[in-house]
Amino acid sequence: MDGRRRQPGFGGRAYELTDETPVYVISVAAQLSGLHPQTLRQYDRLGLVSPDRTAGRGRRYSARDIELLRQVQQLSQDEGINLAGIKRIIELENQVAALQARVAELSSAVEGAAAAMRQREAQVHASYRRDLVPYQDVQQASALVVWRPVPKRGE
Repeated sequence: MDGRRRQPGFGGRAYELTDETPVYVISVAAQLSGLHPQTLRQYDRLGLVSPDRTAGRGRRYSARDIELLRQVQQLSQDEGINLAGIKRIIELENQVAALQARVAELSSAVEGAAAAMRQREAQVHASYRRDLVPYQDVQQASALVVWRPVPKRGE
């Protein structure tokens, strides 16, 4: 499952519920992550986890935020990494994800350009006048041809 569900919305319209949809209030997020609500507030102040805000400035956590909170807890408690180190790890992971997305985007662009080039090359080959220049597909051969000039008379 990709984390998306269709739910009925307001006025009979449907809205998309994904892993990034902010749905959990801080008390529920604290229970799901196994952390104290005050710890979640501190992580928000430090910029480790940045939940969305409602119009009244209340925090709303997504499933992805909950997973990040669990990761921060695991790095802090099990690995002994301080919060500054965890923040740097998260920044680097985000940078890696952005670079991977960019590589995928560029790879797709290169594949598209290569397909366009092959199509254009096929059009050029199709435009050859075969009555003037016989076209033969070049095959790889291992034969060796030795040419020796015929001696002229008197030589």
